[in-house]
Amino acid sequence: MSAELAAPTPAEIARRRRAFRALHDTGCFIIPNPWDVGSARMLQALGFQALASTSSGMAWSNGRPDSGVSREQVLAHLRTLVAATDLPVNADFEGGYAPDAQGVADSVRLAVETGVAGLSIEDASGDAAQPIRDLPDAVARLRAARQAIDAAGGEVLLVGRAENFLHGRDDLNDTIARLRAYADAGADCLYAPGIRTPQQISAVVQAVAPKPVNLLVGWASDMSLAQYAALGVRRISVGGALARAAWGGFLNAARQLAHEGRFDALAGAAPGQGLNDLFSGASDPVLLR
Repeated sequence: MSAELAAPTPAEIARRRRAFRALHDTGCFIIPNPWDVGSARMLQALGFQALASTSSGMAWSNGRPDSGVSREQVLAHLRTLVAATDLPVNADFEGGYAPDAQGVADSVRLAVETGVAGLSIEDASGDAAQPIRDLPDAVARLRAARQAIDAAGGEVLLVGRAENFLHGRDDLNDTIARLRAYADAGADCLYAPGIRTPQQISAVVQAVAPKPVNLLVGWASDMSLAQYAALGVRRISVGGALARAAWGGFLNAARQLAHEGRFDALAGAAPGQGLNDLFSGASDPVLLR
């Protein structure tokens, strides 16, 4: 790792982890998802209080599909994000990058060593024939993650994810049962990506209270942060949506160049001097005004 991206000290990592846990105590905050150093630093400059990695955004930036990168690549990426800013980083750690509970524990130990302030373990299996793990297996994996975190000092926040709604299983009752089981297994925060309606969100919040709930909002929602907060949501992430927005702008301009020989779409590009000011540490970069 270069001197510019020097790893934070143990004391600094502990401070970030305390700050991250405190964010979950009251209110509601947005935790956006960068995919590289530049996007992480820009999000810090915009005033966000914490960041979360995105497995999809990171994979796409490397020309790979979501879930198409190795554990070692993910761990290196997490170390880079942790060193890139002063903010706590929550790791999108997919299913723990292991076939069994012991392997999840080993992976989580390595993730904790990167300096992350939180990490999530999901119950998706990666098997198209049976996309969601059986509950006992999923619980065992969450419990193994909890034990690995506790063995490392217990500072890292563990997020339990129920993936039903992302895999065509729109079963709210089963999702709630899973989230409760993950809470009992030691998850500090619960997450059911794919739920959208106020009724679904309220039901999940009430079912796992007083533990905090993370909500995924990766679309052009007509609801605001304040409205989601009123439903009891404690934090909101956007997953790969910011990466998709960046890719969308790139593709729009590139398609126009390739197919029409036109340059109109470049009008929406960020100014180069503004980017230079931001990344050189200017006190008041025009780009953020």
